[in-house]
Amino acid sequence: MANAVPIPGKICLVTGATSGIGYETALGLARAGARVGIVGRDAGRTDEATSRIRDAVPGAVIDVFLADLSSQAEIRRLSAEVRALYPRLDVLVNNAGAIFDARHVTVDGLERTWALDHLAYMQLTLDLLDLMKASAPARIVNVASRAHTRGLIDLEDLDGARRYGTWKAYSQAKLGNVLFTAALSRRLAGTGVTVNSLHPGVIASGFAGGTGGWFGISWSLIRPFLSNPADGAATSLHLATSPEVDGVSGLYFSKCSPVSTSRHGRDQALQERVWALSLRQLGRAE
Repeated sequence: MANAVPIPGKICLVTGATSGIGYETALGLARAGARVGIVGRDAGRTDEATSRIRDAVPGAVIDVFLADLSSQAEIRRLSAEVRALYPRLDVLVNNAGAIFDARHVTVDGLERTWALDHLAYMQLTLDLLDLMKASAPARIVNVASRAHTRGLIDLEDLDGARRYGTWKAYSQAKLGNVLFTAALSRRLAGTGVTVNSLHPGVIASGFAGGTGGWFGISWSLIRPFLSNPADGAATSLHLATSPEVDGVSGLYFSKCSPVSTSRHGRDQALQERVWALSLRQLGRAE
C-alpha cells in the first residue's frame, strides 16, 4: 500500500485520478488528511472514484473537476475553476496520460500523445503557478516514465505526421516531462515552489486501455505480472508529502530515490528548446 506523510490542511490536485496510479495517489493524499481535488474526463468514473475515496476515508474532503486534458480550452476552464474554488494550492500532481496505437489529432491540431502526456502538464502547471507561488512552500509532481530513456524529440516530425509509432510518441512525450521539469525548476528558484518528475514503475494500470492491435494484445498478456497501482503511487506520494524532499527540485525519482535521467533529459539546451517550442504550441509568451 502507498503511504503518505500526514499533511492535514493541505490542498492537493491530482489529474487522471479516476483509476490506477492517479486514484491511489488521490486516496493516499486523502488518508494523509489533505483536501484533494481529483480531475477526470468522464463524469461517471470521476463520481465513482470520489465515492470510493470517501468510503475508504470517512470525512475526506474531495472536490471533483471534469476536463479533457487534451484540449487547451478545457485546461483553461479547469484552471479557472481551481483558482475560483481554492484559496491556495500546496501540491499539484500531473498524472493524467495515455498511450495510443494510432495517430490522432486534437481539437488544437496537435498529436494527441504529445498534447495529453506533455503539453497538458505544462499548461495546467503554468496556469496555476501564481496560486502555488502564493501558497509556498508548494510542490509540483510530474509523473513521467523510464520510457523517456528511449525518447527523442523529433523536431522535424514532432506530431508524427510522416511516421507515427506508439512507443515513439509515448517516449517522446515522457522525455518532454523530464525536460519540462528541469527547465521549470530553474525558473522556480527562490520561489518556494519545487518540481520533480518520477518513474512510477511498470504498473498494471489502465493507461493502455484504449489501444488495440499488437500493443493492446501484448499489454493484456503482461498486465497480470506487473506491479499494482498502489505501489506505483508510492513515489508520487513521497514527492508530494515527505519532508525528505523539502526544497529538492529539478530531479527525477524512481522508487522514492533520485536517479539519473537519460543523456537527452540532462541536455540543458534541449530543455530550453523544448520549453520555447511548447510555449509556442500553447500560444503563450515566456
